[in-house]
Order: sequence, then structure tokens, then C-alpha cells
Amino acid sequence: MSKPLDRLGLLETFVRIAERGTISGAARDLGMSQGSASRQLKELEDRLGIQLIRRTTHSLALTEAGLDVLSDARSLISRWDTLEERHAGDTDILKGPLRVVAPVALGQLHLADIAIAFQVAHPNIMLNWRLEDEVIRFAEVGCDCWIKVGPVPDESLIVRRLGQVERLIVGTPSIADRLEACTPEAASRLPFVTLTPFEGAKIGLKHSDGERFELSVNSSLATNNIMSLKHAVQSGVGAAVLPLWFVAEELENGALVDLLPNWRAATLDVNLAYLPARRQPRRLSAFIEALETGFRRIPGMTA
Repeated sequence: MSKPLDRLGLLETFVRIAERGTISGAARDLGMSQGSASRQLKELEDRLGIQLIRRTTHSLALTEAGLDVLSDARSLISRWDTLEERHAGDTDILKGPLRVVAPVALGQLHLADIAIAFQVAHPNIMLNWRLEDEVIRFAEVGCDCWIKVGPVPDESLIVRRLGQVERLIVGTPSIADRLEACTPEAASRLPFVTLTPFEGAKIGLKHSDGERFELSVNSSLATNNIMSLKHAVQSGVGAAVLPLWFVAEELENGALVDLLPNWRAATLDVNLAYLPARRQPRRLSAFIEALETGFRRIPGMTA
């Protein structure tokens, strides 16, 4: 039987197995043999009297009970980390794991710069930087915070808005040459590339004087990936709504053109979500502060 001091280790092994999807991968991360990781998982299941993971020939899958235990295990580990951090000898040093989920394109560019600078400033932080555009199940992913473009569909989380994304209709100079006038009516005759789920056949626009217009477009290509969208636009497939932060350089060098300078698509919120807690780990609070500071420097963002 495990000693009480071993219980947290059993939970940490289980969490790592759940995150990695394989016992061998978790064992490598934890610096133990695959046999040791398997025995710890079995011991935890025996102690709890439930099956946590279904094992098949090629994969592992959490049971319903496993999903519940995973959420509780992460909460207990996080509380232990917070306790350890509060009573550590050197309270000025930030350390420990920090798991962040960020949108793909923004997370590859500006947000990555913020995250890397933060880790360099705090080398005892082990930063896990995961890029994901789709909606996640926060408890299953096991992150400390989630940066999401658009609404966060999870009422159990604390959500704070980092800022808003300015978006405009852009195209190559050859697409701009096909535009008869800088009006939404003329733009509706252009081929378009659209980003799901934000745009479809209808694009809401707002003029600088407050006038609104619903632009009906003929989409020649639709994608849920903003990197693919930009590539298609740069290849001349059609016009598209893109965030200013993503095309600022191309607008500056003339590779892309602001097709309707007086019109803008609806802004999108960039939100930060995290679990409610009586006391956040200092490393998370410090990262949030660095994120908010860096966010204000991103072009095309209203903080």
C-alpha cells in the first residue's frame, strides 16, 4: 500500500498519462520506466476502486470516472503547487509548470513573443505552449489559462477580455484592380475566401461614419485555419476579412491592399479564461500581467 506521501505522485503520474495518451510517453516525461508508470496507474485504480483508463491494443481512453478523477487530480496538484509556492524559501523566484492554450496564428507570432520573453525572464518556469483554434474542454486539457479569439463557451471559468481585434477586407493588388469602386456593393462582385466560423456568405461591415452594411459574398474557398486563409489571399484566390495584426506587414510593403479603407468588419474579442481560485499561483498571475502588457503593443489590437 502506498504511503500518504506517495498519493500526490500517483495522481501526477495519472495526469501525465491522460495528457500524453500513452503510458510510455508519460514514463519518459517523468523519468521512470514504463513498468513503474503502469504499476502506479494500477495502484491508483486499486486505491480508488474504479477503472480510470480503458486500454486497447493501440490507445488509451479515459473512462467517465477517469474524467472526473482527472479534474480533481489537477485541482489537488494545483493547490499543492500553490501551497509550495507560498511557503518556499525564496518567494521572489517564480517556478513550476505553466500550461497555456493559445490560438494558432496569434500564438505563433505576437503571443509567442510574449510567452518566450516571460519564460526567459523566469527560467524556472516550465512553459507548455499549446496552439489550438477549436473549443477545448478545459478540465480535460489541463491548462492554467486559455487565450481564445471569440466567446469562451464555459461558464465555469473566469473570463476577462484582453482586447479587440480590428479586421478589414484585404486582397492582392490584382484583386484590387478588379474592384470598380471602394464600396461594399462593388466588393460583393469579387471572389472571396472565408474563415469559418467567423464568416460565411454574409459579412457585417461598419463605415467610419457609423453606417452599417451587410455584404453578401460568393465564397470560392472556406477554411477554419487562418494561416491557410492568408495563403489563399496572397495567392490571389480572392479577397478576405483578416485581422490587422496578421497583415500589417503585407499592407506596409504593398503585397496586400486594404480594399475598403473606410469600412471595417466587426471586431472580435480576445479573451483570457482560467479557473476560479481563492489564490492563483504567482506564476499564473505574473504571466497574465505580462500578457496584458504585451497585448497592448500588438498592432491592430485595442486593449
